[in-house]
Amino acid sequence: MVECKVTIHNNAGIHCRPSSVILTECAKTPEINFTVITENGTAELKSILFLLTLGLKKGDTATLRAEGPGEAEAIKVIASLFEKVYDFPPK
Repeated sequence: MVECKVTIHNNAGIHCRPSSVILTECAKTPEINFTVITENGTAELKSILFLLTLGLKKGDTATLRAEGPGEAEAIKVIASLFEKVYDFPPK
């Protein structure tokens, strides 16, 4: 198991579109279980609704946890998606 802290930088927080990007990337490594821990609760990254219920806003911090083969590399990718500033549609 590995953990890292992430800070939300996206102006609108982690809403539907960023959540979709994050969950799509998680689906590429189904053997790894990802969990997000915040002051608002804990969510497994298996459903977009689980992630949205955390209500992550710009400036919020969270702990990202990964368990499974290749977890060290995978957590870096997922952490970068939480910290990314999204612009939809991309310019």
